[in-house]
Amino acid sequence: MPVEPAVFPARPHGSAEATARLFDSLGKLYEDAYAQLPEQLAAIDWLLAGLPEPAKVLDIGSGTGRPTAERLAAAGHDVTGYDVSAIMVDLARAQVPGARFERVDVRCVSGEPGRWDAVTAFFPLLQMPRADLDATLERIADWLAPGGLFVFATVPFDAEDAQVQWMGRRVRCTSYPAEAFGQLLHKVGLDVVHEQLSVFQPDFPGMGPEEHLFLYAVKPGGPAVRS
Repeated sequence: MPVEPAVFPARPHGSAEATARLFDSLGKLYEDAYAQLPEQLAAIDWLLAGLPEPAKVLDIGSGTGRPTAERLAAAGHDVTGYDVSAIMVDLARAQVPGARFERVDVRCVSGEPGRWDAVTAFFPLLQMPRADLDATLERIADWLAPGGLFVFATVPFDAEDAQVQWMGRRVRCTSYPAEAFGQLLHKVGLDVVHEQLSVFQPDFPGMGPEEHLFLYAVKPGGPAVRS
């Protein structure tokens, strides 16, 4: 399938082109390394239990489409995935034909307020500067419908533009301490209903355990949602 031109911003740090090259080089290796991430599977279960049918769901950093888009689409939801990697988008389209996937940087999307019943973001904001990370969370909150659900995962640490070794590659990453993320979601108007730190061992040679942070949040204004 021909690859459509991507919409990317011009930035030295947090460059979408650099992130695209990284994940183009990984392809399905990324899916294999993180396929059995229990907290991600649990987060998808939470969404499936709380979403109306059919719901409109945006998966930011959709990767190969598995497991998030695949499970949500299989449950009858209308799923759209955004990713900067052409290889990831092609894999996702082949593996999850029941969802739509677009090659785009979420920072360049003009989203309609209240459009989405749910948004997922499993680790896609680590390659953004803090200013972009903050702005993206604010935009996600705006895109959610009242009562909309947000699932967010990241690797918490207190640094911007840190050089790390990950999956055999040198990567530039940015994050915040774990306690900051709940405050950020509250600041953009979301109610955090679940917050969990966990440790996961990726299935990739030479990698050690990673600390992960998972948060579930709800946009006020809709029916009560279980935590």
